[in-house]
Order: sequence, then structure tokens, then C-alpha cells
Amino acid sequence: MTQIIANGISLEFEQRGNLTGPAIILVRGLGTQLIDWPENLLQGLADLGFRVIVFDNRDVGLSEKLSGVPDLKKVASGEELPPYTLADMADDIVGLMDSLDIGQAHVFAISMGGMIGQVLAATHGERLLSFFSVMSSSSRRGFPSATPEAMAILNAEIDPDAGDEAIIAATARGLEVCGSPGYPTSPAQRLVIARRRFERNYTPDGVTRQMAAVIAGGDRLALLASIKVPTLVIHGRDDPLIRLEAGADTAQSIPGARLEVIAGMGHDLPDALMPKMLELINEFVNEAVLQTKVSKK
Repeated sequence: MTQIIANGISLEFEQRGNLTGPAIILVRGLGTQLIDWPENLLQGLADLGFRVIVFDNRDVGLSEKLSGVPDLKKVASGEELPPYTLADMADDIVGLMDSLDIGQAHVFAISMGGMIGQVLAATHGERLLSFFSVMSSSSRRGFPSATPEAMAILNAEIDPDAGDEAIIAATARGLEVCGSPGYPTSPAQRLVIARRRFERNYTPDGVTRQMAAVIAGGDRLALLASIKVPTLVIHGRDDPLIRLEAGADTAQSIPGARLEVIAGMGHDLPDALMPKMLELINEFVNEAVLQTKVSKK
């Protein structure tokens, strides 16, 4: 365990690669943990010379857990405040950077993490060298909703008395539904991932608190319009959970942002897709660094 105090709470984090190289911080999505990052993505970034930092968001994994179980319907209606906001979670990243003595970093953030990253880029843009908003959304209303299968997974309530194996099987089923049709993972791989998650930490109330932060935030259109950080939006053409239209809208809402659509990609980061992802990251980081040098002349 490697714990650090960030924004007043304890966060579990790991780092690898060149500790004097440019930092890249990876931000996970709803309910997932730092162990969910593909090993070939992390090692690939390290091989490119990055200082690679991953962490568990508050309320999941081995990071600090808060208390209370919000009523999501009341949060949505404004009758109840969430335990914390996406801005608080963005401040966690700033606190992590401060504790690790990192002045600026590249940020690669997926799904809910992309939403956190959007807030971070808008409110602490001077701390970011580049920003990758991946399989995420501005939370603008009116776009196609998740497929019925993906929506059912998102809203599923697992009986806590069903037993460990039933919980693991349900997680594996979620990985199947949200997976990338062009880069499929096997049932055995999905079960391994689900079991690792469960055995490391299982905190469904924490996921509910994270969801409350997303719901309470509303859309981030005004924030996105203020972002000045070089931004690449990456989205899967076949994402069943956050549809491609939401990714395209995110890119259109951030001044100067570029959209990269990947055919066959769903709402996950399969191993087979990581060479393509590393290529995109490396190319865009180099462009962003060059752009920053030119603008300072």
C-alpha cells in the first residue's frame, strides 16, 4: 500500500517510469480501481519516458471511504446534496500533484474520470500540460441514452447476500456488455478482472456516492467553453454506455479540442487497443508540448 494525503483525504496511488520525466496522471471512471488500468498501457507510457501515476479515486479501492448513502433520485431533484462533488474530486488530483511535488502534468481520464478531468482542466488549467477526455461526456441532455443492456448494468442492484461469486459474475457480465466488439476479451479474462476488483475492495456505497457527484453536477458546458488546455477527445464508435454523440459534443464544446473516433471500441480499454492508444497519447503530447513552446516565444 502506498498512501498519500491529498485534499485532506488519504489516496492510494502507484507510480512507475522515469520519476524525472514528464508526469502523466491517469484518472479512472465510476467504481473502478487503479488495478483496472491495462498493464501494457502503463508500461508503454513508462517506456516512452513518462512518470506514470495512477490512483484510486476517493470511495473506491484502497483510498479513503466516506460515509452515508445518498438517495440518487433526491440528489437529481435537488432535494438532497451529494456527499461531495466532481470539483472535490478534481481537487483531489491537485492535492495528489502537490503532495508528489508535481507542478504540471498530462492528464488521461476515462468516463467519470473524464468528467473530473474536465472540471480540473477548467478550474486548474495552469497545472495541465495536455488533457485526454476519453469515453466521457459533457453531461448535456438530449443525446442518445445507453443501450438497454448497458443501462440495465448501470442501474443493477446486486443483492449483498447473493454471495461473492454472484457479485463477481455480475461484474464480469458488465464487462461483457460494455466491452469493445472490435477488441473482445474472453469470458476467462473478464472473470479474472472481476475477481481482482472484488478481492481488492468491494464498496458499493462508495460507488453510489460517486454517482451522486456526477448527477448533482449537471452539465459542464460553461466550464468546457473556458478550457484552454490542449485537449484530445477519444471515443469509441461502438460505446454502448456513453454514446459517440456525447464524445463529439465534448470535443465541440472545448475550444480547439480534437476528436479521435476509434472503430470497434466500446466502453473499456482492452489490451489489444493499447498500441493505438499509446500512439495517440505520444503524438498528441508531442504536439501539445510543441504548441506550448511556440506560444511562449
